[in-house]
Amino acid sequence: MSNEQQHSKRTGTDRRGFLTGGAALAAGALFSPANNQAQGSTQPAQGRPVPNQGEFPVKAISSANGREATRIAYELLTKGKDTLDACVAGVTVVENDPNDTSVGYGGLPNEEGVVELDSAVMHGPSHSCGGVASIRNIKNPAQVARLVMKTTDHVLLVGEGAKRFAIANGFKEENLLTERARKAWLRWKHSLSRSDDWVGEMGAEDPDITAAFNGRPTGTIHCAGINSSGDISCCTTTSGLAWKIPGRVGDSPIIGAGLFCDNDIGSCGSTGRGEANLKNLCSFAAVELMRNGMSPEEAGLEVLKRVADNTPDRLRDSNGRPNFGLNFYLLSKDGRHAGVTMWGPGRFAITDKDGTRHERSAALYERRAAPRR
Repeated sequence: MSNEQQHSKRTGTDRRGFLTGGAALAAGALFSPANNQAQGSTQPAQGRPVPNQGEFPVKAISSANGREATRIAYELLTKGKDTLDACVAGVTVVENDPNDTSVGYGGLPNEEGVVELDSAVMHGPSHSCGGVASIRNIKNPAQVARLVMKTTDHVLLVGEGAKRFAIANGFKEENLLTERARKAWLRWKHSLSRSDDWVGEMGAEDPDITAAFNGRPTGTIHCAGINSSGDISCCTTTSGLAWKIPGRVGDSPIIGAGLFCDNDIGSCGSTGRGEANLKNLCSFAAVELMRNGMSPEEAGLEVLKRVADNTPDRLRDSNGRPNFGLNFYLLSKDGRHAGVTMWGPGRFAITDKDGTRHERSAALYERRAAPRR
């Protein structure tokens, strides 16, 4: 058996299939309807008819922690607000929530106890984008990312420069480390080694800390929306991987990885292991797969298969599968949507004409429930 065959067997994926798919993708990019349609066409690249102007299904989708974000975004969309402004308004609520430890105020800090935030936005109608990375002491990085897009000739500002830009634009500098996040960080410090000078079980008596921070948390919020005119925008914001090396930047502020939007096709955003996403530019790849005929769910699962195939051995479980989580949230021009996850069960948030709710994500792998004793 060849090395390639062995690799495919242990991951449950077919490398040759990926190569074939890649060739088809390249060919599709040259001959897809998107490259042959006239401006203003109502026929999307995937060949499915889209609604008439003003009749697109208004909706907002998000990661599971964005239920309220989708409700707010949808309300603004129905009032005629710009799609990006609606999405940013939605995630701002989560950034301001000290009980959500994955973003903004209350986000879990780096290994030195400092909260560093990343965010990016993409505006479908203008195909404009902006982002900030490793920004400290600024609670709402999504709003700063939007300003980068609107008021500069740049796409990404980082670190101290990003903070100075935010302050110059009227953002308040403040300490983002909440008491809850500080206790979680200290518990992690105490658990690093038996041979260091940290003793005791910090936070062990606090069931809230024990339940919420058992392990190494990751988390992000992504929000995307489509209005009645068929315009699409999206936003991703995060405090990144808990206890990260200072200055670490994941996928969230990187266009094509943490999110991507093509107003003629659709959008994709991600939460989960950022390094895996960066190596595969997953959000861009998913939108291109939708361009060439796949549904949102099919495109998301295909990209997850690609990630699984490219996962290094040190990040595989005993069955050769990725041992990390990765999620995508996809929205297509014709109004279809999907959430997909590396490991199920999973869910995502949505608000549309049927209300605000969670829906189940399609899973590449399902976790087996522990046997009852």
